[in-house]
Amino acid sequence: MELTWIAILASLCMAIAAVCVFIFAVKKDYFHNLEDTKYQVFWSDLEDIVDAPVVTPVVTPKEKRNHACGQPESH
Repeated sequence: MELTWIAILASLCMAIAAVCVFIFAVKKDYFHNLEDTKYQVFWSDLEDIVDAPVVTPVVTPKEKRNHACGQPESH
């Protein structure tokens, strides 16, 4: 029975701490611009894609014939 009261007290303390952190975040205006924040994760990936050099594969005439005839490639 004693362990139950300790568990209840611990859960109440965690709930009060979570509410305090939420109130602190609201007062500090952390929830001000959620639209901009969710896209910040992808901006660095987008910059990598835009800055990456474009590489086109070189296909030799022999490979073109093999693909056209349905023959497997020989390496």
